[in-house]
Amino acid sequence: MNRADLQATFPNSEIKFDEPLNNYSYTKTGGPGDAVAFPTSIHEVAALVKYAQDHDIPVLVLGNASNIIVRDGGVAGLVLILTKMKTVVVNDQEIVADAGAEIIRVSQIARDHSLTGLEFACGIPGSIGGAIYMNAGAYGGEVQTVVKSATVVSPSGDIKEMSNQDLDFAYRHSSIQDTGDIVVQVTFALTPGDQAKITAKMAELTDLRESKQPLEYPSCGSVFKRPAGYFTGKLIQEAGLQGYTIGGVQVSKKHAGFMVNIDEGTATDYIDLIAHVQAVIKEKDGVDLEPEVRIIGREK
Repeated sequence: MNRADLQATFPNSEIKFDEPLNNYSYTKTGGPGDAVAFPTSIHEVAALVKYAQDHDIPVLVLGNASNIIVRDGGVAGLVLILTKMKTVVVNDQEIVADAGAEIIRVSQIARDHSLTGLEFACGIPGSIGGAIYMNAGAYGGEVQTVVKSATVVSPSGDIKEMSNQDLDFAYRHSSIQDTGDIVVQVTFALTPGDQAKITAKMAELTDLRESKQPLEYPSCGSVFKRPAGYFTGKLIQEAGLQGYTIGGVQVSKKHAGFMVNIDEGTATDYIDLIAHVQAVIKEKDGVDLEPEVRIIGREK
């Protein structure tokens, strides 16, 4: 990658070179990105992606990086961090949100406009783009139930619209994971509701989250997908793994489904701890735990 040419081609774009990605991840881990750009518009994203394709530069997209572990070796190529794209507009019963907006904030805006359907998202720390990517959900709700459409940038830099059906949602999955498209904006179709009831439901879920989840430490959220017929946290708890620590990363004593950075842990600590838990549960219960968290980047 010709760094001077990249910067010269995008003189108005904020681009940082060899930027530590632990500054942007919820786990506070991750090595440097070769080039890290912070686009502010859909067309800027499209232009950067087109440039990368024309110059054979790999592209990685991050939002709030709340369910991602970036390896200690960092990321090659161009990293797009979309957190400066966070405009949210309410149109009657629809909310149009940029990919970098926090889904918690969008759920609060829905509440403030007496729109129901996003209450379940009031405690999900990710961005809108990440929520679509993995069909984020909590407390019985998933984004697939309220998404009308998404604007995406294709790997070739084209801007296109995708319907809910096009997104092919499934448990912690969308077609975005397979196509390489980049979500840049989402339209939610909600329902008019009673603001007092919406507020009460969100307060209830917030209390539940704060009482059960280890929010006092950096983490990557729920580490594993729920295996059919089992509860992940219960399996880990019954295996005696709560509190088990590798380096600076620990299986949370508060919620066994979480791993927390208690003492300057590294991405390698996280990855080794995940592998250890998987091995123990496989041997004890014969269950394969599949990570929900994405592990990306280079080995150090």
